[in-house]
Amino acid sequence: MLTSSSGSKKPSWIRVKAPVSTTYQETLNLVKQHRLHTVCEEAACPNIGECWSKKHATMMILGDVCTRACAFCNIKTGRPDQLDPHEPERIGAAVAQLGLTHVVITSVDRDDLQDGGALHFAQTIHHIRQNSPCTTVEILTPDFLRKEGALEMVVAAKPDVYNHNLETVPRLYPTVRPGARYFHSLRLLDRVKQLDPSIFTKSGIMVGLGETKAEVHQVMDDLRSANVDFITLGQYLQPTPKHHPVREYIHPDEFDQYASAARGKGFLVVSASPLTRSSYHADQDFEKLKKARQQKLQKIA
Repeated sequence: MLTSSSGSKKPSWIRVKAPVSTTYQETLNLVKQHRLHTVCEEAACPNIGECWSKKHATMMILGDVCTRACAFCNIKTGRPDQLDPHEPERIGAAVAQLGLTHVVITSVDRDDLQDGGALHFAQTIHHIRQNSPCTTVEILTPDFLRKEGALEMVVAAKPDVYNHNLETVPRLYPTVRPGARYFHSLRLLDRVKQLDPSIFTKSGIMVGLGETKAEVHQVMDDLRSANVDFITLGQYLQPTPKHHPVREYIHPDEFDQYASAARGKGFLVVSASPLTRSSYHADQDFEKLKKARQQKLQKIA
């Protein structure tokens, strides 16, 4: 553990190289060509160089303005524009052009919409299936707080992986994620499994926000109680001085300890490292999920 103060340098284990590859530029050009938003750019992800060099990009739908103001997030907050009805079609075309075997679709929060953007998610999944039927689809959705029927609409579209991040421990929600409710998010994940047990569920938190180890372990237990298959843990990095400060930099050895504990609690797949993000190595992790489930079923049989 390395405690942090405002303006302190990042430790060596979370420094990344600047994006310079030809493939990175090709991916950037394709994103611009189809007028797409990506969480890679909007959230200033540290892994953008590596991922885009492999033609891995996390598409962000429902515009680029969020109706919430989470203290950790670099995405713009304000009054969003009207939905673009052709966005799902463009996403489908871009996925096919990139030749993706696995794609991650996320979004901003749209509390201004009656369904929170659920229909848009369903339409996006449909167009991906239509344009690239062999591509597996992972979604990372908002919490659809007070949006009756929204979750059911998205689950009916049958994504392969349903991800919804808890982001932090419940004690820190009032300051880190004030517009959300911890137990509502837990219930959402549990409800996905109730509606369709074949869908893999996934969630993650950031560490370094001021949580304790005991609180992290409690979150793991809560997620397992909701039958979540896959957990991610990554280092929180402060996007700008106005955002929530980094309280500490967690050493890679501590991430290894968290990973070992999570595997012991029964998660099918665990990704825990300083640079882990929700969609980091998502294609490889999906293959691990399928293999782990198969092994579990064989043991039961």
